[in-house]
Amino acid sequence: MTAPALADKLTDVSTDEAVEGFVDEVAHLLRSQAAGIIGNLAAVIPVVLAVQWLCVAVFGAPAVGAKEGRYVLETTTLLGPTALFAAFTGVLLFASSLIAGWVENWFVWHRLDSAIAWNPRFIARLGQPRAARWAAWWRRNISGLASNISLGLMLGLVPAVAAFFALPIEVRHVTLATGQLAAAVGALGVSILGQAEFWWCVAGIAAIGVLNLGVSFLLAFKVALRSRGIRLADRSRIYRAIGRRARLRPLSFIVPPR
Repeated sequence: MTAPALADKLTDVSTDEAVEGFVDEVAHLLRSQAAGIIGNLAAVIPVVLAVQWLCVAVFGAPAVGAKEGRYVLETTTLLGPTALFAAFTGVLLFASSLIAGWVENWFVWHRLDSAIAWNPRFIARLGQPRAARWAAWWRRNISGLASNISLGLMLGLVPAVAAFFALPIEVRHVTLATGQLAAAVGALGVSILGQAEFWWCVAGIAAIGVLNLGVSFLLAFKVALRSRGIRLADRSRIYRAIGRRARLRPLSFIVPPR
């Protein structure tokens, strides 16, 4: 949804006020996505730790063992190719948004919500009110379902396909990497918190989050600019305005105004 939101604000950038309004929209979108990342991490860490410790209590061994925990510490560290893989994952995030947009356009173009609401078999089996609710639910959620399903498939299949062709490509998604590091803590014990390699992995996760969000946002930003045919001179004004906001009010991209 990032590119359409940005494109909507790019309808008129002829004045400085309009450009500032666009920069405000950029700040709003970055804040919302940063909040989503923080919410994901706040949930995944305690859940993974609880699963690990519950498995120890019930089965006598964690779900993710010490061998896998060591592998996480070796592959998530900022000292390796983590940043490169995180940037590539940002491209996959953007690609999933393109798939979601295509699926929603296809859904609307073929009027599938009306087909569900007025299908005689659906009406006979579900009743008219429930069929209408089903149609409205699919209309609201089809893009989100397409985005999440396609992203899950790409995160799982792209590394396997790349390995088949002997390409050293992996994915680094901030939520998955954080869950893996939490699982490593559950497998190896809290004593690894005092080891430098653990904190290099924490730094790696911070870089993963920035690159996941930054690369996908930058690609969406480019699409929005091209969709409106923004002239090079206006693009320069927009870039300068964003840079000025980043210098003078950097926290506005993370913390909402009062």
